Amino acid sequence: MRKKPRIGWLATAAAALLLLPLMAPGAMAQAPASRQVSLDAEAVYKISQAAIGRSVGDHVLTDQNGKPLVLADLRGKPLVVSLIFTSCATVCPVTTDHLRDAVAQARGLFGTDSFNVLTFGFDAANDRPNQLKGFSGTHRLNSMANWQVASADQDTTEAFLRDLGFSYQFTAGTFDHVTQTSILDADGRVYGQIYGEEFPLPVFVQPLKGLIYGTTTQSVAPGDLWNRLTFLCTVYNPLTRAYRFDYGIFFGIFFGALSLILTAAVIIRLWLEKRRAERKIRSGPHRQNG
Repeated sequence: MRKKPRIGWLATAAAALLLLPLMAPGAMAQAPASRQVSLDAEAVYKISQAAIGRSVGDHVLTDQNGKPLVLADLRGKPLVVSLIFTSCATVCPVTTDHLRDAVAQARGLFGTDSFNVLTFGFDAANDRPNQLKGFSGTHRLNSMANWQVASADQDTTEAFLRDLGFSYQFTAGTFDHVTQTSILDADGRVYGQIYGEEFPLPVFVQPLKGLIYGTTTQSVAPGDLWNRLTFLCTVYNPLTRAYRFDYGIFFGIFFGALSLILTAAVIIRLWLEKRRAERKIRSGPHRQNG
């Protein structure tokens, strides 16, 4: 039998090496002994990537006010899921603050109601509503529209994290975990994974851009055509580290199309004049003979 080729093993290994510094220890916490397993960078990356395209279950969470939050209620638009635990003093606060700024920029581009955000506390034993509320206030999430902060019981937490392809472990009184932000599409499927505490803005905006503007649609309705045009005209400026609507691209497309229309009009006119001239030539001798 022929051996099955190991396609893409170099890319997987490189990505795993990049994930090593992202699996940082957090603050003191408690977790069940069943979570005391070792994390392997390559395995963590494969688990995370394998979740892409997977449907996330209709899990019932508990928000910072102690009220039920059903994930299915957040469907209908993209959902950004940030995974933290509230007693973390290092990675999670930095990730949350950076995500808040990235969300503000993305919503300035796409609109306040364009996507939802969920910060999920995966320390089921300690991430209670009061802790979630304190975390939300400290990181100014209360002022952000369409941003939920929630947690769940241990079984629901493990099922939810399994759906997302998120790996973590409890060791030496703290959680070690991959720094992962997941983006779900409007139907609740995992669309993409973002790694790192302070990820580049385009890495966050580009997946949302495709989901919000629906660039895969083939509809020719005016609204869909305008969305695709907006997709093309939205560009990232690395100097300002911000996105903007580039009207130059818009006018370039407009005048390019106008030029094609005018060129086509000239060609059609020349063709019609040629046809008229040919008819005159063919009909000329008949009039002389008459």
